Amino acid sequence: MSQQETHGFQTEVKQLLHLMIHSLYSNKEIFLRELVSNAADAADKLRYLALTDDALYEGDGELRVRVSADKEKGTVTISDNGIGMTRDGVIEHLGTIAKSGTKDFFNNLSGEASKDSQLIGQFGVGFYSAFIVAKKVVVRTRAAGHAVNEAVLWESEGEGSFNVETITKNTRGTEITLHLRDEETEFADEYRLRSIISKYSDHISIPVEMFEAGQPESEGEDGEKIAATEGAWKPMNKATALWTRNKADITDEEYQEFYKHISHDYADALKWSHNRVEGKQEYTSLVYIPAKAPWDMFNRDHKHGLKLFVQRVFVMDDAEQFMPTYLRFVKGLIDSKDLPLNVSREILQDNQVTKNLRQALTKRVLGMLEKLAENDAEKYQSFWAEFGQVLKEGPAEDFANKERIAGLLRFASTHDNSAATTVSLDAYIERMKEGQDKIYFIVADSHDAAVNSPHLELLRKKGIEVLLMSERIDEWLINHLTEFKGKKLHSVTKGDLELGSLEDEADKEAQDKVAEEAKGLVERIKAALADKVSDVKVTSRLTDTPACVVTGDGEMSTQMIKLMQAAGQPVPESKPTFEINPSHPLVERLNNEADEQLFADWSNLLLQQALLSEKGSLSDPSAFIKLTNQMLMASFK
Repeated sequence: MSQQETHGFQTEVKQLLHLMIHSLYSNKEIFLRELVSNAADAADKLRYLALTDDALYEGDGELRVRVSADKEKGTVTISDNGIGMTRDGVIEHLGTIAKSGTKDFFNNLSGEASKDSQLIGQFGVGFYSAFIVAKKVVVRTRAAGHAVNEAVLWESEGEGSFNVETITKNTRGTEITLHLRDEETEFADEYRLRSIISKYSDHISIPVEMFEAGQPESEGEDGEKIAATEGAWKPMNKATALWTRNKADITDEEYQEFYKHISHDYADALKWSHNRVEGKQEYTSLVYIPAKAPWDMFNRDHKHGLKLFVQRVFVMDDAEQFMPTYLRFVKGLIDSKDLPLNVSREILQDNQVTKNLRQALTKRVLGMLEKLAENDAEKYQSFWAEFGQVLKEGPAEDFANKERIAGLLRFASTHDNSAATTVSLDAYIERMKEGQDKIYFIVADSHDAAVNSPHLELLRKKGIEVLLMSERIDEWLINHLTEFKGKKLHSVTKGDLELGSLEDEADKEAQDKVAEEAKGLVERIKAALADKVSDVKVTSRLTDTPACVVTGDGEMSTQMIKLMQAAGQPVPESKPTFEINPSHPLVERLNNEADEQLFADWSNLLLQQALLSEKGSLSDPSAFIKLTNQMLMASFK
């Protein structure tokens, strides 16, 4: 067997390395995470194999990873005493991208970064992250259980080829030396390396060590001699992760400190949940509900998600795949044993494990919020004030949990006319009138507009509670939340009120009588406003107001039209239904008007008033003012 061989890379290698370096890795420092993680994996493999063959330890069972740097030479070295590699293994694993399938691999690239990165991950080029910062990489390795003269040297500049040579290595395991590019020499600084290890490898189960120089003998302040100390390898990582400890052994203060560490928040968390799940899938989760919303929570570029660890190896900061968007305020981590890692450890492969974990974590957070609402209403209200608008996105996004999310929502209502959003749908149902089968609500531009809306007049008279909604998200919400616990949500500004058994026979007979007597008036108004309204009816909802406009069933509401227009979306033209209250003095006066032009003007004025009350604005306010002044002047004659 030749002692030294040169293997040529295929022509696609440069393209692959360029794609990996410039497209997959968001920051260069993670080369160290990749290489330390690989070293830890090698230790784990040795630990597993040594269970059945203790001789593999070669008398050294203390597994560790060591990182060192040489500023003068511009090198970084990562070494381990793990399983190591044979010559064939080196060619197989470190020459992965020289496999015959490279061309087929490139044919499968789509140009879409997320899909391509998964393919690259499956192809196996994690080791090549070294070339992000290195102009040359040298690997010395010997497989556990093999002779010292069966070690292998692998060397490459990441260009056209790599060399493989048989060498002598006294210790088992792998040593990787990176010769840094001139512009990347910051990574030869020991303090920089320590901070990276602390950031990414704190929770690896084996020690990641760096050498601490000894101190010569010295003299203390009081003249006493301080003995010399020898240099030694010291672990830079804690090697025990908080979430792997027993819950009973962790104090609230430790949980809060850990929250601040992972969230960069200055305030304590509102609530947290720490769980270890075993069975079909094994994972540990630690999730927190913050006390305060971040200032950029509604920014489209706001990063959210959980920190992802796979078997205590940090993979990514914002793994949004595990938490739906409407729970983007949740902080924490998940540590899974079942997830695969791709090349960058930053883009999750979309698989069933991910989906199952997302479902489980979503239910966990909803359960936390339900308990908080049940056991500490005051704390829940403080949560709602911060994150309520985000939670309202839930019913549209998460159909499976729609009912649970709806139970967590809070609204203002006519129960106390307060603007405070403290009323739950469960509390509303508990207060419902006997025979009531609907949850009545109104959506308006503001709380004042909602609470003073003429559409509430009859419902107030009958003592029927109405939910008052005035946030921009509310119209979107009620388009996806149509019922709760079998009770239909019904808008008081849309279609008929549908009071059902809440309307007694006497009221119904009186209403029918009024409608019959006003038939002629209705027809006259229809003729006068023919081009402005879709229909004219006698109202069933007004007591103190002359008229109102309502949206027909199946038509777009006023608030939804405003949302669409604000978003620059085309809105189909629609005309409202005009409802009149024949018992109001103004409508009685209108009914007695013989002059058809004056009748038409009064009808138009009442319509414009109703539109202003409903929409909060008019398409042509100057025309309305002109008409109002005209009618006022006519009344003075």
